[in-house]
Amino acid sequence: MSAPTPETDTTSDAARASLEALRTEIGKAVVGQDPAVTGLVVALLCRGHVLLEGVPGVAKTLLVRALASSLELDTKRVQFTPDLMPADITGSLVYDSRTAEFSFQPGPVFTNLLLADEINRTPPKTQSSLLEAMEERQVTVDGVPRPLPEPFLVAATQNPVEYEGTYPLPEAQLDRFLLKLTVPLPSREDEISVLTRHAGGFDPRDLKAAGVRPVAGPAELEAAREAVAKVAVSPEIAGYVVDICRATRESPSLVLGVSPRGATALLSTARAWAWLTGRDYVTPDDVKALALPTLRHRVQLRPEAEMEGVNSDSVINSILAHVPVPR
Repeated sequence: MSAPTPETDTTSDAARASLEALRTEIGKAVVGQDPAVTGLVVALLCRGHVLLEGVPGVAKTLLVRALASSLELDTKRVQFTPDLMPADITGSLVYDSRTAEFSFQPGPVFTNLLLADEINRTPPKTQSSLLEAMEERQVTVDGVPRPLPEPFLVAATQNPVEYEGTYPLPEAQLDRFLLKLTVPLPSREDEISVLTRHAGGFDPRDLKAAGVRPVAGPAELEAAREAVAKVAVSPEIAGYVVDICRATRESPSLVLGVSPRGATALLSTARAWAWLTGRDYVTPDDVKALALPTLRHRVQLRPEAEMEGVNSDSVINSILAHVPVPR
């Protein structure tokens, strides 16, 4: 393999600097959620979608809005409700009485960054309307496939399913999300910082006033993606990823393990994280760093394990502790 040219290195470094600046800009609006911010950046690099889960009021929506404000991309927001219909998302054919013909009216999914707010507040029929858009990056209406803009990212938020009025996402839909990021309650120090900002006049509805500005666009994002695609993966690392995923299929605590699609996703996110940290090769630590957000939503616990207080994160952590690490 030929060595990278200085020009290639310069382009990659500039793209990495833009993505680092993106994380800084989001931090102007959101306090203490660095793992979630990093996850969103990784998803952008991998052309993947993100599911953000947390209790109401922990800045899930603000996090995605801050991401949109930091990017020179078109963005739309849909508030998912029980009465939302699939056509409200994908678009529909509208009759024009002047021409006596039907014309296609695009829905909000035709954007670069779609914020699907509280996606588990709407029934499965409407949730599934995003499946084709997320996987094929197109929408078929009346038999006609219509491509979505590039880049295209769905950032969906959801409340934990134990809250009233929620519909758990089906496994097929969950598997379309590259990452599931948990947004926890802030620490005491971070919560004090949030209150201090609000006391100083911070308005979460006016991110421009908070100083959040676009620092990256499609060109920087494409350059970063090309650089990530060149990150080297050794046969030992590929085997390590496969061993982790196969171990989930054999775990006595799980009724559903990680599919080959999940293994591919873990390798992709590990490569993105390696590049973000300044390396052109993947290490076992990169795989471990992204294992939880990439795999936690792709496994299904046995009922008896849930009754014993086991969760998917603890099962995956146990697997990471037992699968041999390549040297």
